[in-house]
Amino acid sequence: MLLRTLPGTDLRLSVIGFGCWATGGLWWGDDVDDDRSIAAIRRALDLGINWFDTAPLYGHGHADAVLVRALGSRLRHVVLATKVGVRWDGEGAHARSDLSPQHMQADVEASLRRLGVDRIDLLQVHWPCELGTPLTETLGALDELRQAGKVRHIGLCNYSAADLCAAAATIRIDSLQTPYSMLRREFERELGPACRGLQGPHGVGAPLGVLAYEPLCRGLLTGKFNARSTFPASDLRARDDRFQGQRLLRALTLVSRLELVARRQHVPIAALALAWVLRQEGLTAAIAGAKTAAQVDEHVRAAELLDDAPFWAEVQRIVDAYRG
Repeated sequence: MLLRTLPGTDLRLSVIGFGCWATGGLWWGDDVDDDRSIAAIRRALDLGINWFDTAPLYGHGHADAVLVRALGSRLRHVVLATKVGVRWDGEGAHARSDLSPQHMQADVEASLRRLGVDRIDLLQVHWPCELGTPLTETLGALDELRQAGKVRHIGLCNYSAADLCAAAATIRIDSLQTPYSMLRREFERELGPACRGLQGPHGVGAPLGVLAYEPLCRGLLTGKFNARSTFPASDLRARDDRFQGQRLLRALTLVSRLELVARRQHVPIAALALAWVLRQEGLTAAIAGAKTAAQVDEHVRAAELLDDAPFWAEVQRIVDAYRG
């Protein structure tokens, strides 16, 4: 497995990280099984994936518990990335981002206890504050957690280019986690250039590490769905308009064209889609979730496709022709 350094840090990350959202069980259907999740996590580690992206919101802590069960003592030999800030107050309640210093401190302490570690390798703000905490207060609290040794590196998730630059002018920000896939390319407009030309708090320009989530668009880019596919109410894709109507049909047209290329290269479509993301300028790594070990096997084949090859020009023409 290829490793890349997260710019400005000492973290060496496998180009594919294991995403733990589905591991938490909640919102991912009725087929999530802890034993199968554990097998998938262990398979990922065996195949060279060395970092795991989790969050308190993923099953409201259950993803963390499964990760601990799966890795045991090996947990201390992987890179742990988690998130901070989301407050969930009960069944059916809306999860909101509370980035007050008090909540962030409590949230981090709870994550440390669940994961059984003394320090988090990469702590990311899950999404911008919805309760009015000034950005300077949030960033100050994050920096205090880093100085206290409870956090090694700090990242942001789901932030705009303007807010990202404002944050990076205040404290050292080490990464941005953002959606990016063949079907979702907003990153290329403002965020990508902002990350590449970021000015740090001391005016030193440096590229920012970028971690892409949903590189497979919640499974839509795996070739496993068609126009008749349905999901139970317990699966968030039942309410995702990318899996409905004309948006789905247009996406399936893209997938069918990619399938022809993938067959010629003797790789799964998922590997082709992941490799496309990993080849984009400024990307450090991509996060791919998996419910089974077999899915992990498909994902890691992306590492075989990262070198320049004639088929990539064809893939790019296919992707550029897509209109979502």
